[in-house]
Amino acid sequence: MHRKHNVLKTLGPQAATLVMALHERGRALFTLEEVSAITALREASARSFARKLVARGVAARLKPGLFVLVPFELGREREYTGEPLVVAKGLAGERDYYLSHGTAMEIHQMVTQPRLVVYVTTPRAIRPRTIGGTEFRFVRCQRRHLFGTAPHWITKQETVQVSDLERTVIDGLHRPEHCGGLTEVARGLWLQREKVQVQRLVAYALRLKVGAVIRRLGYLLELYEIAAPAVLRRLQRRLTATYAALDPVLSPEGKYLRRWRVRLNVAPEELRAVVRT
Repeated sequence: MHRKHNVLKTLGPQAATLVMALHERGRALFTLEEVSAITALREASARSFARKLVARGVAARLKPGLFVLVPFELGREREYTGEPLVVAKGLAGERDYYLSHGTAMEIHQMVTQPRLVVYVTTPRAIRPRTIGGTEFRFVRCQRRHLFGTAPHWITKQETVQVSDLERTVIDGLHRPEHCGGLTEVARGLWLQREKVQVQRLVAYALRLKVGAVIRRLGYLLELYEIAAPAVLRRLQRRLTATYAALDPVLSPEGKYLRRWRVRLNVAPEELRAVVRT
């Protein structure tokens, strides 16, 4: 706290007011609009003021109009880019988004290795970015598919939206390429089999209305004996005549399984091996 007060004294009254207001709001990220609102500066002056904060190492620029406060304990660190999951929230515009796929799998302890890419699902088209060595990728979705999310606390004051456990599985079955492939999604499902709510999984799959997801989910629930026969029948009733590859990342080969309308381009033995590792 002593260090914090010393830093505030050297900032000047306007910068100190901004920094304290942001801290009181629990805001590590801030925009030019917030600078204007807190300092009463007009747009051009607020932009100039933000540039000075960056030059002095008080803040770091993440993208045009978006900044992150440099923690007091780091001093004048110009390369600081903030907590990646909070930065992801800022890059997504802080609304209508959720952390997803491989990132959500890591949050839900569904992986054994840390991931180097942060995945964010949003209805907006946002190009991938790399900031401070972290790659941020944005997966576009329909606005009606923004469901099955929950807040996740990053710090005592800062939360981000993340897909819940069941939605994370469903997203993985939909786009396994963002999770390391179908086998990694299967491993994550098995690791959290005691926590996952099967009825919610099925409800999410039916709500998403993607045939390949229904097929893959049914197959894995049956293979791992996670769901009762009545639950599996709910999924089977929604199958159409077409077939989907079990893992769309891999080449389309292998046997056709009529019961789930899937092409087994991942061997059942490989998926059962997940259980033993």
